[in-house]
Amino acid sequence: MRSSVKIGLIGFGTVASGMVQILQNHAEVLRRRLGFSLELIKVADLDIGRDRGVVLPQEILTRNVQEVLDHPEIDIVVELIGGYEPARSYILGAFSRGKHVVTANKALLAVHGEELMREAERRGVVIGFEGSVGGGIPIVRAIREGLAADELTGIYGIVNGTSNYILTRMSEEGRGFAEVLVEAKRQGYAESDPTLDVEGLDSAHKLSILANLSFGTAVALKEIYTEGISKISPLDIDYAESFGYRIKLLAISKISGTMIEARVHPTMIPKEYLLAQVRGVFNAIYIVGKAVGEMLLYGRGAGSLPTGSAVMSDILDIARGIVAGAPLRLPSMSYRLDARSLLQIKPMEDLVSLYYLRFMAEDRPGVLSKIAGVLGDHRISISSVLQKGRKESGTVPVVMMTHQAKERDVRHALAKIDKMPYISEATVFIRVEGEEKQLTITNGWERS
Repeated sequence: MRSSVKIGLIGFGTVASGMVQILQNHAEVLRRRLGFSLELIKVADLDIGRDRGVVLPQEILTRNVQEVLDHPEIDIVVELIGGYEPARSYILGAFSRGKHVVTANKALLAVHGEELMREAERRGVVIGFEGSVGGGIPIVRAIREGLAADELTGIYGIVNGTSNYILTRMSEEGRGFAEVLVEAKRQGYAESDPTLDVEGLDSAHKLSILANLSFGTAVALKEIYTEGISKISPLDIDYAESFGYRIKLLAISKISGTMIEARVHPTMIPKEYLLAQVRGVFNAIYIVGKAVGEMLLYGRGAGSLPTGSAVMSDILDIARGIVAGAPLRLPSMSYRLDARSLLQIKPMEDLVSLYYLRFMAEDRPGVLSKIAGVLGDHRISISSVLQKGRKESGTVPVVMMTHQAKERDVRHALAKIDKMPYISEATVFIRVEGEEKQLTITNGWERS
């Protein structure tokens, strides 16, 4: 039996530092669990002088990635530099040398995952990517192993901590998006350029991976409808509370007949749902299966140690396989590549959902009936109407909740309504998941 499995690391940033810290601090526990040791023998990074809070022997540090890729003793290459290139080329280079790979690179997997999975299979090596989704939440392993006997029908959740932190602060403190974003940057929860997080792109990267794992079909990033939280206002959060909902940025994928839904957008969910109660930078992912029903995985979705722990879990799994002589015991994407279906992505215009609508309308008689008339003409039925803060003159918010409607009909109706002379700005609409709620309505209005 081998006494050790040797590791090479490319990229020595935040996640890599957490991984190394766990490798060093838990060395004895890991050895007892594995029956052999894990040795980090080469680390490549452009900056090898910066203090990361962990100490490594100088002789294993290098600025030359080829020293990792070409090292004859390295069994597993860990890629933690992020981005598309040169990360893709490094991973392919490791494969070509017969080395297994662990990565947390969600963007790379969302765009080039198919290529990488097929090349790994062709070369007879493993690619692990637990750290790419959900930080320390073991979601990839749950789908690929724990739920391998089940047929999944849906997966949805909060997979971006930055956006959840911002929405939590907006909900609890009544502050606007821009103000809370400044605080999130100051606290280190948002990047200096937060676009990937707040516009939903980071969540879309992760959803591409989750949908692929869950449903055995390739889901290209460009096929995922993506909408961020930058246009959510305290006013809409307040109205959501009045209707019994909270607003979260959700990544959603479901089987819908012969198609799958794949979408990221702000979503109103009943506030008694566990998902609605996930605060701050935490992540939570619901899985729905025909056998197990619903289950929720919750935890820290990012950070040095949580994501480093996920990376280490892949290293341990691959190392066990190497020593046992069976590293390829599981297909990387849950389904065998040659047995996956080629399902189509359901167009957003065919989505059927409940909708929250907020119109800014002139406060005069007949406006409500005209709005309702256009909605009715487009087969959209109103379940509740709410108005707060009515003024003697000017425009006021008129808020409606619909019964289930088709997105195509909603968009066509709003395009017509927004052209009306007594509508002052574009209508806000937010999709609603979960149970429909009712307000007590008197003469068509609830006043406060």
